[in-house]
Amino acid sequence: MKTKNWEKEIAKFLVGKTIKNIEYLSEEEGKEMMWNQLPLVIIFTDGSWIFPMQDDEGNNGGALATSSKKLSTIPVMWGN
Repeated sequence: MKTKNWEKEIAKFLVGKTIKNIEYLSEEEGKEMMWNQLPLVIIFTDGSWIFPMQDDEGNNGGALATSSKKLSTIPVMWGN
């Protein structure tokens, strides 16, 4: 799929949503996914959610880059 097609699909999912809550993936959830890097989960008011992954294959959680000068990166937490 081309970039513009992906952008259209992603926009259908994300545009207009409102963030209800944020929380880090729990250690238990990380263990279920066989991850030791626990990413931030963004939860929307409609019950849907997103979180960053290391890659398309879901090999681990990922950090988020931001436009904030005070918080340029939202880090992963490390599980046991």
